[in-house]
Amino acid sequence: MATIISGKDLAGNIKEALRSKLAKIGKKPSLAVVLVGDDPASKVYVGSKERSAVEVGIRSVVKKLPGNTAEQELAELVKELNEDIGINGILVQLPLPGHINADRILAQISPKKDVDGLHPLNMGKLLLGQEPYFYPCTPSGIMEMIHSSKIDLKGKNAVVIGRSNIVGKPIAQMLMKEHATVTICHSRTKDIKSFTKAADIIVVAIGRPKFLTADMVKEGTAVFDVGMNRLESGLVGDVDFEGVKDKCSFITPVPGGIGLMTVAMLMKNCIKSIEIQ
Repeated sequence: MATIISGKDLAGNIKEALRSKLAKIGKKPSLAVVLVGDDPASKVYVGSKERSAVEVGIRSVVKKLPGNTAEQELAELVKELNEDIGINGILVQLPLPGHINADRILAQISPKKDVDGLHPLNMGKLLLGQEPYFYPCTPSGIMEMIHSSKIDLKGKNAVVIGRSNIVGKPIAQMLMKEHATVTICHSRTKDIKSFTKAADIIVVAIGRPKFLTADMVKEGTAVFDVGMNRLESGLVGDVDFEGVKDKCSFITPVPGGIGLMTVAMLMKNCIKSIEIQ
C-alpha cells in the first residue's frame, strides 16, 4: 500500500515557515492577480490564492476585468502593474478568453514579478539548466513532495504524461536537473502503457479523469496526480486512485494533493519576489 503524500500537511508547513520568514524580514509583499471573465474554476482558484495570501501575510490585490476585455487593455494593465513599485508579484489567471493571446500577455509581465514562472525568460533559463527568477508553481510543488518523501531521482525512469507549458514541459526539465531519465508522453503517444510500466516515477497531467489505471503501473512506482476533473461524483484526478494506490510506493490524492502545493509555492515565489527586487 502506498504512502499518501498529503498536500494539505506539506502546504501547511510551508506556509507556516513563510509566515515566520516574513516576520523576520519585516516587509509585506503584494501580489496582483488579474482575472479576466467569469470562468467558474478560475474564480475558485483566485479565491484560494487570496485566502492563502492572507494566511501567510501577503497583500492580495485582485484586478477583475470583463470577459470581453480587449487584449491591448489587458496588456496596458500588466504594464501598469510592472511599473507599480508597490506590487511585487503579478499573476494573470489562466485560461484567458479565446480572443486574447495568452503567450503575448505572459511575455509582457516583468520576469522579476512573474511569480507564476511562465515568462519566456524564466522558462528559457529553466530549459538551459540555469536558475530562473521563479520556477513554475505546480512543478515546484511536485518537487517539494518528492524531496519531502526522500525519493532519490538519480538514474530513475520518470514518465510525464502531458506536455503543457504550465506543468508537463517544466516538470520534465526539473526532473532531468536532478538526474532522472525522463520520457514525455501525451495524447498522441502510441501505447502509453509501455512507457508507464517501466517508470519509477509518473507525473500525470493530461486532463482525463482516472486515466492512469492499475494495469499501467508497476509495483513500487511513485505517482503524482496533477489532474482536477469535476464529475457528478465529485472531484477526481487523472489517476484511478483506488485502483492504483495498492501498487505504488507513493501517491498524491485529489483533492488534498498537488493543488494545495501549487498555491503554497505561489506564496513562496511572492516572498522571493521582494528579495529579487
